[in-house]
Amino acid sequence: MFTGIITDVGTIEATEQRGDLRARIATIYDTATVDMGASIACSGACLTVVDKGPGWFAVDISAETVARTAPGRWVAGEKLNLERALKVGDELGGHIVTGHVDGVGTIARLESEGDSTRLTIAAPKALGPYLAAKGSIALDGISLTVNSVEDTADAVLVGINIIPHTAQMTTFADLVVGRPVHIEIDILARYLGRMEQLRHVQ
Repeated sequence: MFTGIITDVGTIEATEQRGDLRARIATIYDTATVDMGASIACSGACLTVVDKGPGWFAVDISAETVARTAPGRWVAGEKLNLERALKVGDELGGHIVTGHVDGVGTIARLESEGDSTRLTIAAPKALGPYLAAKGSIALDGISLTVNSVEDTADAVLVGINIIPHTAQMTTFADLVVGRPVHIEIDILARYLGRMEQLRHVQ
């Protein structure tokens, strides 16, 4: 379980295709305090530490995870938003994030709005029922507030404001139109949607 508050921007140093894809990730974390088998959210995907050393840790990325995440995300040189798992007693600064990628969206528009950047994401239509203005969303693992939702024929356009602090502390310092982003819907919306689905089946 995570909160969507990014605590490091790591860099994939190397990858190796084994049974799964293994990635070695450089980090500022004190890896002496990271247990083997610990969960770390990597740009929104919850991954398990399988090896580590000073200034780095390694994860295995299954074919299922590769298929459900952004193309080209797991390559050497790629920067990742990192967050260690929530501990009991930690401050819940964002919202409850599970580290499960529900879909991949695309940056459709970037506009300056005061000191912030207004970001418009084209999200898959299937996620539309789970997105609401002033609700929570995680993009590449970052806890954010949805400002607007617009349904179109091909996608759901989600408007979000990125303040300078968020940009500086995450991979969102370098945003470009067309970039894919991992989307995780709010966990409450996921369960409410499932309950509504079952209500109509009965």
